[in-house]
Amino acid sequence: MSIGTTIEAGGVDLLSWSFVQDPYATYEKLREEGAVRRHVVKTLATELHAWVVTDYENGRALLADPRLSKDAVNLPAVVTAQSVDPDFKATEQPRSMLFSDPPEHTRLRKLIGKAFTMRRVQKMRPWIEQTTDALLDRIVPGEEFDLVDDIALALPIYVIGNLLGVPEERFEDFKTWSGALASVDISAEEKQKALGQAFAYLGQLVAEKRANPGEDMVSALIEADDDGVRLTDTELMSTIFLVMNAGYETTANMISSGVLALLDHPGQLEQLRTDPSLIPGAVEEFLRYESPLNLSTIRYTTSPVEVGDVTIPEGEIVFIALMSANRDPEKYADPNRLDVTRPAAHSHLSFGHGVHHCLGAPLARLEGEIIFTKLLERFPDWRLTVEPAALEWRYTAQFRGLEKLPVRMA
Repeated sequence: MSIGTTIEAGGVDLLSWSFVQDPYATYEKLREEGAVRRHVVKTLATELHAWVVTDYENGRALLADPRLSKDAVNLPAVVTAQSVDPDFKATEQPRSMLFSDPPEHTRLRKLIGKAFTMRRVQKMRPWIEQTTDALLDRIVPGEEFDLVDDIALALPIYVIGNLLGVPEERFEDFKTWSGALASVDISAEEKQKALGQAFAYLGQLVAEKRANPGEDMVSALIEADDDGVRLTDTELMSTIFLVMNAGYETTANMISSGVLALLDHPGQLEQLRTDPSLIPGAVEEFLRYESPLNLSTIRYTTSPVEVGDVTIPEGEIVFIALMSANRDPEKYADPNRLDVTRPAAHSHLSFGHGVHHCLGAPLARLEGEIIFTKLLERFPDWRLTVEPAALEWRYTAQFRGLEKLPVRMA
């Protein structure tokens, strides 16, 4: 079926509370009906008519397709044209590595890569291990605690804050701004206010680091040089915000979702306890089984794109449903089952694919490896203290994370 006009999938609401709580049955239905359909998706600014790709093969290919642009300059016009609200007018967002195409993206990624090196990540291992031990020391064996707030949210924000050189007293501000930007049920005005507050602070931070550089990544980004070309102040602030926001949210969700997955699969938990060498592979399986991101970041077509028997016209918004692709039975056998020994788990799309593959993936993997190793070493008994049906997932379109995870460890 070749499509040049809009099509809305009947009976599927990707913005509903019920969908956020249990998206997999809906995604299974969509994969069966067709790999790509047009829906309404809520973004940072507004609700958009957008194409959602739900299968693995097409999703992976489109993540690397140069006909799907992320360029910030032309994006506002496309967003305005596809907005559900006829009176909405999108404003230009700050240019960043996330919202640019080659060759601009290539330049930015090269500069940022000079500061965010594997060596810098590996040097953080002892500090991450110490911080993890300090957080786990607060757990009282046998007493209930919220793993989301006490561990999953706490560790990544300490790690990212330390990496960037952000003072600890500002961590709560970043949590607040990130929560506002991810939420489905607050206004566009509130989201823009949070974004404005974040960038105002980042401007101060860059100025402070210029005056007093340290060993942190912000100082390294300021000094990053490629044949005399450096990041502009706007590019600096966009990059810092991207690292702080993306690195914090996704890693936090991976930790809490991974713990829940093991609680739901006690045999897998025991297998990891018996053989800790399986933990790095298990982290990949956690990322596949419950992607920390529901949808890829926004892209738009610069020319018609054929996806199977569907043609997406030029000037259309496209999202890849990462959670759906990661549970596509055409790619993964028995995809709704956690398997910490799954050989192809590393092929998941949770970190994206192509030129926009997540630069922070090695850090997220390192944090996951450390936290699960230490949880298994220190606590032989894990118990969920509420019925699984009582757990709630955060009401966001972009991220996939638990509101709370009350547990008891002994």
